[in-house]
Amino acid sequence: MELQNAVIVDGARSAFGRGGRGKLVATRLDEAGASVVRALLERNPKVRAEMIEDIAMGNVGGAGELAGIGADTVARLAGLPSEISAVDSNRQCGSSMETLHRIAQSIMVGATECGIALGIERMGRQLGGGGGARATTRITEFNKRRLEQSALQRNMAHNHFEDFSVPFQDEILDYSPVLSMTQTAQNVAEVYNLSREEMDAFSADSHRKAVAAYERGIYKDEIIPLEVEEPVFDAEGNWVEGEHGKTIVFDRDECIRPGTNVETLGALPAVKGIVSPTNSELRITAGNACPTNDGISAALIMSEKRALELGLEPLARIVGFGIAGVKPQVMGLGPIPSTRKALRHAGITADQLDRVEFNEAFAAQVIPSCKELGIPLDRVNVNGGSIAIGHPLGATGARLVLTVAHELRRSGGRYGLATQCIGAGMGISTIIERI
Repeated sequence: MELQNAVIVDGARSAFGRGGRGKLVATRLDEAGASVVRALLERNPKVRAEMIEDIAMGNVGGAGELAGIGADTVARLAGLPSEISAVDSNRQCGSSMETLHRIAQSIMVGATECGIALGIERMGRQLGGGGGARATTRITEFNKRRLEQSALQRNMAHNHFEDFSVPFQDEILDYSPVLSMTQTAQNVAEVYNLSREEMDAFSADSHRKAVAAYERGIYKDEIIPLEVEEPVFDAEGNWVEGEHGKTIVFDRDECIRPGTNVETLGALPAVKGIVSPTNSELRITAGNACPTNDGISAALIMSEKRALELGLEPLARIVGFGIAGVKPQVMGLGPIPSTRKALRHAGITADQLDRVEFNEAFAAQVIPSCKELGIPLDRVNVNGGSIAIGHPLGATGARLVLTVAHELRRSGGRYGLATQCIGAGMGISTIIERI
């Protein structure tokens, strides 16, 4: 069977709102998702709605208006024909990159010709806003008790990491696999001996680059302005559902902080509930980790043959996929094996990557992962990363691929990588080639 090339025709997203207390709190995200899909098709009039065969939505929360098959609801609200099939996918943080893989792979084997990969997440209400902090506190005492492992299990654990450049301490590999994400970041920081100052500097740079990108209008083609109802909050900062605010245009990521520097980040306390397996400094703070967010992303994917027949000018060709698992104790290192897989699939090496969008779940995992992969940091997240822009779990993956595709076109680079770690100990990666 001859495989077809799958291309990204175009992509769009909402601005990312602050989870729980941001501009999207009072907005139904199925309706907002439909608005993004409609806008994507309106600016690609050669792609008629009836050409779309499948729509896949990545989502982690799976509640409220996104319950059931949320992709089908979005498709109907967007006015797409009832013949279009729909599916939801939950691979935690990698959910919308997973949907992009699903659509692209279906096109490659000739099962479909055109589809939409979608990601929608509401972290404020469905995922409880401060739920992560509560979960961290709940399992802290349990995490303080090391699991006893046999020598065989310990040897297997070490063998699993034989391709890494540093030894993994028994205290960390023997640590409970029931972990908060912030705890895994602390573990990785200890494995690689990352200082708090190094991670804070990386985080401050993420904000600086994002501010500069907005000043240059970098995200103008990527973000679809949405008319939304401004939420009303009480004195404690809680959303008042029964009260209605004015209609506003939401078109700017809310968590980018101009003026952020190492000094301001250095004043923040460590995240409550994490512990040090090796009895060293606690290094993970709200400043060197991504925020919680609400947001939407979408990518229009088609066979290259069909795109050329329609006279389209696609952004990029999808040339490599990779998904891999790692020990949950060091969840953030998942992009290392998944990217190595994607590079093999694409038939290229890391030094051929011109631009990289690496999800900044934590500074603690981006820095060592890039070092292990041999990717210079000056090629990574050149217009800011998720520490500034935000990380609405299920919506992030498609955003990363979209962002690197636009950046390749701007910079004239050939190959780009989008990659992210995934809760429970995985990584997912996509390699694209500018057309």
